[in-house]
Amino acid sequence: MGKEDQPGDLGEVSHFQALTTAVSGTVGVGNIAHVAVAVSVGGAGAAFWIVVAGFLGMASKFAECTLGVKYRNENPDGSVSGGPMFFLDKGLAERGWPRTGRVLGIYYAICIAIGSIGVGAMFQSNQAYEQFVVATGGKESFLADSGWVFGSVLAILVAVVIMGGIQSIARVTSKLVPFMALLYIASGLFVIGANAERIPAGLMAIVQGAFAPEGLKGGALGVLILGFRRAAFSNEAGIGSSSIAHSAVRTSEPITQGFVAMLEPFIDTIIVCSITALVIVTSFDPGSLATGEVNGVQLTSAAFAQVVSWFPPVLSVVVLLFAYSTLISWSYYGLAGCIYLFGPSRSVRVTFNTFYCLCGVIGCTTSLAAILDFSDAMIFAMAFANLLGLFVFAPSLRAELDRYWKALAERS
Repeated sequence: MGKEDQPGDLGEVSHFQALTTAVSGTVGVGNIAHVAVAVSVGGAGAAFWIVVAGFLGMASKFAECTLGVKYRNENPDGSVSGGPMFFLDKGLAERGWPRTGRVLGIYYAICIAIGSIGVGAMFQSNQAYEQFVVATGGKESFLADSGWVFGSVLAILVAVVIMGGIQSIARVTSKLVPFMALLYIASGLFVIGANAERIPAGLMAIVQGAFAPEGLKGGALGVLILGFRRAAFSNEAGIGSSSIAHSAVRTSEPITQGFVAMLEPFIDTIIVCSITALVIVTSFDPGSLATGEVNGVQLTSAAFAQVVSWFPPVLSVVVLLFAYSTLISWSYYGLAGCIYLFGPSRSVRVTFNTFYCLCGVIGCTTSLAAILDFSDAMIFAMAFANLLGLFVFAPSLRAELDRYWKALAERS
């Protein structure tokens, strides 16, 4: 709300702008597509574990974003850079493990730079294109075999924003994120309301499917893992990526942005993903959802169309906004990895941003399954280093929190 913002503090954006930039990276096509992927593979029960993962993810998001702000770097041009690569490097050096910290920092920076290509550029552009084709006639669409055209236009729109850096990104996301989130939530609630008589059966199918799934290899454990995988892709909790955006906040108190960051998994997973799941399970017979096929945004689109036949074009606009906001946020994450590796020079920024936009074009001509496999692998790689750091820094994080509560009590 701005009550904690102090103009003289180090940083580039306000608490609200840092949150909306990070939320734009999490509230994206994944909230529409990943819930559909999880439900189509593991049945309605996968949605239960997505929400559980979001609730638990609020804690890890608090930890990683607090550490991101605490150990961020101020660059010669006045900009700031933060994230797991910096808190692993500087934090472990403080504990007498400088070489280990540097190795883990480099490892994470490489993972986030490469992972941003799959999670951000390719997946988002792929699903935006798929929904656009569905809304404009499917196989008869004028862009059915011209993904590169759609991808090129999207890449240009992304480039216009990301070349201006985090302040340009924050200005766009602070206006775009509230609008697109409210539009999707309102639309979802309308569909759920129209299917109100099916809500009890849908909720029962979600709970029963979480503990007694049918047809999924691995049983209850398999559907739990599936739900957590798709939640990790959607809300990024435990991956550390969004701490890069939160690190740009204008503050002298890292804990405050840790609290703000907890809203991310809550909004992204507990609210938006739950709405998507309820739209799907109330629009179709829950028992027929677990087909084993990987169905993304098309399944969600079909669920909306069950109630509002003309809604797929509207959903195309929502998906495009989600994809666009996530594309610009993940470009900043990947760029932060490159800055850690090669420095904050203009040539590094231009080279990475150009390559990132080109990969968005490629994403429109690549299969969804291949992009998911690549992206999941990179998410696991990022989570490994980030969670290791959170475990090591947990005692100091607790001390930081105790210090903040004490200082807050003294001020009041």
